[in-house]
Amino acid sequence: MGEPVVEIYTDGACSGNPGPGGWGAVLRYGEHERDLHGGDAGPTTNNRMELTAAIQALETLKRPSAVRLYTDSSYLRNGVLSWMAGWKRNGWRTSTKSPVKNEDLWRRLDAATQRHEIEWHWVKGHAGHPENERADRLAVLGVREATTPVTQQ
Repeated sequence: MGEPVVEIYTDGACSGNPGPGGWGAVLRYGEHERDLHGGDAGPTTNNRMELTAAIQALETLKRPSAVRLYTDSSYLRNGVLSWMAGWKRNGWRTSTKSPVKNEDLWRRLDAATQRHEIEWHWVKGHAGHPENERADRLAVLGVREATTPVTQQ
């Protein structure tokens, strides 16, 4: 990866699991930074929000990029690095022939990863990592916005 690397920090949050959810991502390319967030009034799950954060961040990139993606979700990282290839070989079924949970998002993530050269990194959540904490605050904001009634004027 000789060119500048896009660093992405992602997180998902849920108020109840399942419940309303939010996702957040911090993107950094050189001196440029961008925060992304969104929410789902639910019910959704924390795992769905973790996947959505990574998808949204990768889909935001305008051209193929070298990426370092940091997540505190073992589900996301293990899914990409260990499980997804087998799921695809098995027609999106697990080793026990059950349907893959969150298949819609795993398929979308698979498509989003094809354009990029990605290094996947796990960070411990809620352990003071500045960018992970920032992504967490964005995810919580996504929950709050998804559950705040819109007032008509």
